[in-house]
Amino acid sequence: MPWRATNAEQERLRFIALWETGLYRKSELCARFDVSRPTGDALLKRWAAEGVAGLKDRSRAPKSSPQRIAAEVAKILIQARLAHQTWGPRKIRAWLSGHMPELPAASTIGELYVQAGLVERRQRQRRWRHPGRSPVVAESPNDLWTTDFKGQFRTRDGRYCYPLTVADAQTRFLLAVEGLTSIGQRGARETFERLFRAYGLPRAIRSDNGSPFCSKAIAGLSQLSVWWTQLGIEHDRIAPGRPEQNGAHERMHRTLKQATLWPPARDHAEQQGRFDAFRGEYNRERPHEALAMATPGALYTSSPRQLPERIEPPSYPGHCRVRRLRRNGILYFRDRSFFVSELLAGEDVGIEEVADGVWSLYYYDLLLARLDERTWTFSG
Repeated sequence: MPWRATNAEQERLRFIALWETGLYRKSELCARFDVSRPTGDALLKRWAAEGVAGLKDRSRAPKSSPQRIAAEVAKILIQARLAHQTWGPRKIRAWLSGHMPELPAASTIGELYVQAGLVERRQRQRRWRHPGRSPVVAESPNDLWTTDFKGQFRTRDGRYCYPLTVADAQTRFLLAVEGLTSIGQRGARETFERLFRAYGLPRAIRSDNGSPFCSKAIAGLSQLSVWWTQLGIEHDRIAPGRPEQNGAHERMHRTLKQATLWPPARDHAEQQGRFDAFRGEYNRERPHEALAMATPGALYTSSPRQLPERIEPPSYPGHCRVRRLRRNGILYFRDRSFFVSELLAGEDVGIEEVADGVWSLYYYDLLLARLDERTWTFSG
């Protein structure tokens, strides 16, 4: 219990002085000074062993600290941080746990890095819940792939590099980081064709509304998305201007930028080497918090749906009317002509009456638009 007086040392001296008179029992003095019996016993032992010096205030710091890190362990932790500068304490602890079973808590490792000047404390930001959209849940590998272009930059030889990234949403497996020379259709298609041959076909692909994934054509079609539709892949587009709807992919981009783009490489070949090294580490070594510290490569499996050698033409239900678009993308229906899209030139579309005078226009299972006979115009 604490000493009652504001000056504890003087109170201890008074306690000893009264004890030395021999007029008081120990229990009486402890009650008078409002301290416990063990406290009184400890004070008398200190007085007998050290004299007046034993009555001075002593540090309350523990003789041993469970958070103290042994020098050899601290050295290994610091070396791990220097080798993986984009990894936080939890990832480094999970990565080392297979080789070092006794490691301090992640918070203690974080304090070590702060003291060593390897990280800066960040102010915790409030997370706002988005009220409008329920994100698609990927329950198995290849249910959903996410893709985007990381912002372009110049390598040191002055050439622009456009990194195209593709990842599996459920396992976070990074399928590709491809440094392309443009955001054109050709490079993107070649990248996806290589991925489809290596990993099979996903059920859906999520992207933003930019090129080459989307265009101003009907239903936002592009050459790339038409090909995906022909392969039976659903194109899941986020809302315009809402990158948070592809948040996990955007977060991966931040890590990619920190690890590979500062400073840019000498040329495209060297930059691609950095991308490949990052992808290998990200998939096979770097623990992922969203995966309970497992690595993406330990969880990802290829899709059983293989890229077909020949694309099957669309098949529509018997009640649908089937029309083939002309080479200029024109649809002839009910003695009228309608421009649909040159992207679908020569393709068969299905037309289904869904209400009196209202027709739905399909390409495979994709709803392109609705045609109203009262105005003879398409609507989304």
